Amino acid sequence: QVQLVESGGGLVQAGGSLRLSCAASGRTLGRYTLGWLRQAPGKEREFVAAIKWSGGSTIYADSVKGRFTISRDNAKNTVYLQMNSLKPEDTAVYYCAAQIRLGWSTASGTYDYWGQGTQVTVSA
Repeated sequence: QVQLVESGGGLVQAGGSLRLSCAASGRTLGRYTLGWLRQAPGKEREFVAAIKWSGGSTIYADSVKGRFTISRDNAKNTVYLQMNSLKPEDTAVYYCAAQIRLGWSTASGTYDYWGQGTQVTVSA
């Protein structure tokens, strides 16, 4: 079992920044991919970004590339999502999730463990 706890959401104006944190516990994360996914009202959950715990390679959705940065702190067992140049369309509940998988998979159904989510609201 992997336990994930997100924090850092809130209300911000368009163009502003937020940093989300995801504290992981329960298992050694070396084999895991940690990801951020989001769900806006009335929409399906969508992939945002992911990072391989071992090695630190990353991937991003096209909609956030160049604006968001995912990173990890091995000592703190924490994954971060730095979100800059926020847009109203970034408004959603953001979830941290974990999977063990060779290669990359952005489908939400391939993630095995989930946090409770944190709300991000971007006002125009």
